[in-house]
Amino acid sequence: MTPALSILDLAPIAPGETAADSFAASVALAQTAEKSGYTRVWYAEHHNMPSIASSATSVLIGHVAAQTSTIRLGAGGVMLPNHSPLTIAEQFGTLATLYPDRIDLGLGRAPGSDQNTARAMRRDPRASDEFPQDVVELQAFLRGVSVVPGVQAVPGGGTDVPLYILGSSLFGAKLAAALGLPFAFASHFAPDALLDAIEIYRREFTPSAQLAAPYVIAGVNVVAADDEADAQRMFDITRRFRVRSMISRGPNAPEYTDAQIDEFLTTPQGREISNMMRYSAVGTPAQVREFLQDFAALTGADELITAHAVQETAARLRSVVLTAEAMELAPVS
Repeated sequence: MTPALSILDLAPIAPGETAADSFAASVALAQTAEKSGYTRVWYAEHHNMPSIASSATSVLIGHVAAQTSTIRLGAGGVMLPNHSPLTIAEQFGTLATLYPDRIDLGLGRAPGSDQNTARAMRRDPRASDEFPQDVVELQAFLRGVSVVPGVQAVPGGGTDVPLYILGSSLFGAKLAAALGLPFAFASHFAPDALLDAIEIYRREFTPSAQLAAPYVIAGVNVVAADDEADAQRMFDITRRFRVRSMISRGPNAPEYTDAQIDEFLTTPQGREISNMMRYSAVGTPAQVREFLQDFAALTGADELITAHAVQETAARLRSVVLTAEAMELAPVS
């Protein structure tokens, strides 16, 4: 069975571009995904990252929803410990009221930032420990059966926005199984626990009002191009960019050349960072199709969420179209 295909849009700000350029690209990507037959597009909450523009996730979702018609849009995800459950219920309840049956809410417990940024956000260091209880509280607000006496989400109550648990470890798998929610694994950047997490999730899953059987979404990087060498070139640019962002931070950080980054990637530490992008489909449409089919068979995932790891907007949109054609999605006329 061919899994559903979706997109994770990291709203990247390419070198020399602005956040406004990123937002325009996100609209174009969602419109392209909608026409090409993808199931959904998700946006991730990150903070204090000069190369990512999706910090105000719900605002970006609303902006894109206003310029699309049918594709599902959502968070992949909102880092719930950064917010109160009531605030998120109101935000996504508003989106679901404006755009019925199109809004998803994926939830994670990481800060989506560094420690200094977490402090600037007034994040309680203990907030991650309360993540399971906060998910239950948020779900109740969205159902209109608040667990907080005398408090309701307006708008939000009764919208029943579908929740998804995001994870890169076994914790998320266990929580999603216990709550009977879909589970999305971040294998596009944290591949090591993927198979163990999926196995635990399926084994421990308890049916719920939202979901009768386990539903797995697995993340995978994709760079599809008409020419294999061109696809590899674009992937190499993205991989170097990611490595730089991890080893060269701060105002006085050294500027490494491409040759220095490539040399670093041959070291044990470099190979460890490179391994983060282990699940990456790179090449022609036929090569991408083969990789994605093998990945789907390996994981048994119900849905693959693809992160098109290309800096140039036109090439990223081309990757989206070529992948849809390769996977024989049904285009929307």
